[in-house]
Amino acid sequence: MNEAIKNILKKNNLSVTGSREKILGLFLNQKGALAHGDIEKKAGERFDRVTVYRTLQTFVEKGIIHTIPTADNSIRYALCKDDCSGGHHHDHHIHFQCASCGNTYCLDDVVTPDIKLPRGYVSSHIEVVVEGICKTCNQ
Repeated sequence: MNEAIKNILKKNNLSVTGSREKILGLFLNQKGALAHGDIEKKAGERFDRVTVYRTLQTFVEKGIIHTIPTADNSIRYALCKDDCSGGHHHDHHIHFQCASCGNTYCLDDVVTPDIKLPRGYVSSHIEVVVEGICKTCNQ
């Protein structure tokens, strides 16, 4: 796992630091998305809020993670797939937020629907967030 983390950082021309390794490791070990507060708690007291914020911003800019808006106007972060790059996210999938457990999941097999906009409008980004009960809570 540690080698995979270093490879991702090097591939994106980022220096390997303790905070980047730890935070990227959290994403690699997580099935769902993470909020800033989740990352702070799971990373331990070693990293302050600013370090976590800057690391997340760098990862978004490099195409390592993407943002997911939530109903309460906060942001969650999830790992991107291999075809994302700096400034060019290609995560055209649905995000699912569970009303029971609060987890947010990337549903990679469910593609964002094609939206037909009126003449003169050009989309640059489409996000679809579905709220409901996840399969774990629904059992």
